[in-house]
Amino acid sequence: MQTIYAMHQNGSDQVEKEQRFLINSIDIIQDLYLMMLSILIELGNKETEYLERASQKHLATPAERNPNRKFVNNAVIQLLSNSEVLQDAVDKRKMNHWKLNDDYILVLLEATKSSPLYQAYMEHPKSSFADDRDFIVALFTEVIAPNEKLYAHLEDLKLTWIDDIPVVNTYIVKQLTGLSSPEQKLKLPKKYRDPEDQEYAEKLFIKTVLNEVELASCFSDKTPNWDVDRIAEVDTIILKMAICELLHFSSIPVKVTLNEYLEIAKEYSTPKSSIFINGILDNLVKEFQASGRLQKIGRGLI
Repeated sequence: MQTIYAMHQNGSDQVEKEQRFLINSIDIIQDLYLMMLSILIELGNKETEYLERASQKHLATPAERNPNRKFVNNAVIQLLSNSEVLQDAVDKRKMNHWKLNDDYILVLLEATKSSPLYQAYMEHPKSSFADDRDFIVALFTEVIAPNEKLYAHLEDLKLTWIDDIPVVNTYIVKQLTGLSSPEQKLKLPKKYRDPEDQEYAEKLFIKTVLNEVELASCFSDKTPNWDVDRIAEVDTIILKMAICELLHFSSIPVKVTLNEYLEIAKEYSTPKSSIFINGILDNLVKEFQASGRLQKIGRGLI
C-alpha cells in the first residue's frame, strides 16, 4: 500500500523499479532486527570498556578496582554475544552501524544505568538465568525501545522503518522471553515464512498497479454520493488492493481479505474509512459471487 501510494505521489510509472524498492523495504526489516538485538551486546561491550578503563586509573577507587560486573556478565547478554548465528548474520549483512555510531550506545547506556530497573538489578549480587532474562526483557521494553533519540535515529536511517519498529521490537521481546537456559541456541527469524510469501507480495503489488483503472471501475458506481476523485487516496489504494486480492488470489479466504484491509484502513486512513470501505467491499463480494467472478479454491474460503 505504501509503495503504491509513494508511486502516486511521485508520479512514477516505473513498475520494476518500485517493485525492487518494495522487496528491499521488506529485506531491510532484517537489518532493523539485527540492529535492535545487537544493541544489548554493544551495551555490554561499552560497559566492559568503561570498567576496564576505570580500574586502570592511577588513583582508582576500591570500587573501580573491583567493580560490580553483574550487568556485563548478564547471562542473556553473554548468550547473544556468543551466538555464532547472530554474529554470522551481522557479518554477512555488514551490520557495523553501532561501531560507527557508538554515541547512541552511550546514550542508551546512560539511560540504562540511571534507571531504577538497573539499580535494583545491580543491588543483588547473584541471580538466576530467569532473573537475568527478566531484567533484559524489562530493560529492552522500558528503556531501550521507548528511547526517543534512538527512535528518531532509526527513522532518519530508513523511513520505511517507522512501521517496522513496533513489529521488530515485539518479536524481540517475545524471543527474549522465550529463552530458558544459557545453553539455548538463538534462532533468527526468516524474512518470509516460505517462497510463496515473497511471491504474494510481488504479485499483489504488480497486479494492483497494472490494473488500477479496471480495479477502480469496480467501485466507481458504488459511491453515488462521492466523486471518486474526492475519496481519500489511501482509501482508493486499499480498495484496489482488496479487490485485486478478492479476484486474483484464489487461495485467500474472503473474510481474511476483508478483515485485513479494514485493519489497514483503521491504521492508516481517516476515522470513517473502515466503515466506508467495508460497505463497498461487502457489496462487491455479493456482486462478484452473483456473477461468478469470485473463484476461491478450497473449503471455507468464501
